[in-house]
Amino acid sequence: MQSEAFGEIFPLFNASNPETLEWLLSVAEEHEYPPGRAVLMEDSWGNAVYFLVSGWVKVRRLIGDDPITLAVLGPGDFFGEMAILDESPRSTDVLALSDVTLLSVSAQRFIQTMFKDAQLHHRMLQLMVRRLRQTNLRFQMRNRPAAVKLASTLVGLADSYGKKNGRGVHIVNIPTKDLADVADIKLEEASKLIDKLTSKGWLAIDPNKNIMELVSFKQLSQLADHTG
Repeated sequence: MQSEAFGEIFPLFNASNPETLEWLLSVAEEHEYPPGRAVLMEDSWGNAVYFLVSGWVKVRRLIGDDPITLAVLGPGDFFGEMAILDESPRSTDVLALSDVTLLSVSAQRFIQTMFKDAQLHHRMLQLMVRRLRQTNLRFQMRNRPAAVKLASTLVGLADSYGKKNGRGVHIVNIPTKDLADVADIKLEEASKLIDKLTSKGWLAIDPNKNIMELVSFKQLSQLADHTG
């Protein structure tokens, strides 16, 4: 991959100098995974930072035998940086939701790069603050109606990773259980709401292409902003 293309895919590097990108690419390792494959196991956190070139993954916390999905990440995002920075063990894993291509950079080399490139350091802090704000927003929404929380989750994923087309925005076909976990609603509520949104024509699901299309993106955005 060329450094210019790498910088365009990942907002983290949009202010980094070309030398940083070229060096990172020279030491990065490429990995490919099919849907359902474990991308990162719980005992592997802290070894490297991972960059999603294409595809979607889910981050799960393991509570006994019951996995809870904490987040869904799409192309251009990254994970593993917090385990490197605080050097603490993790009880989470990462699974592919689609065909996935990612690059990994070892912990030592990524930290070296952070020290050398002040713009990368600053940009990393900005994105981590953004993630913290997103977590706070989810907490503030804990008492909102289930429909609002689900719509907010779908719109947020579409804003971050979706591909626009003539009708709406495409994201990966996220399993209902994972959507329910991320939106912090019951599985039964999520199933009924998805059926309702589909019947209204606001949402369309193509399991063969593994695509979920937000057809009526404007209406879903208005529902997500509903304060009643």
